[in-house]
Amino acid sequence: MKLLRVFAAALMFAGILAGCLVLLLLVILMVRFPLVLIAVLLACWVFCRLVKALAPETTSADVHL
Repeated sequence: MKLLRVFAAALMFAGILAGCLVLLLLVILMVRFPLVLIAVLLACWVFCRLVKALAPETTSADVHL
């Protein structure tokens, strides 16, 4: 069981490290090529518009704090 935990921890570490590396490379790519930055910003804007358009309408009675 302990070996399984160590293996899972190693896989999680490798995944987090790979994710951070991809994020760093994306930032470097956006700084080097401004068109990539424009494309990412446009994609985020379109995604936000789609989420707002497809989200169901919520009223004050639906929101429970």
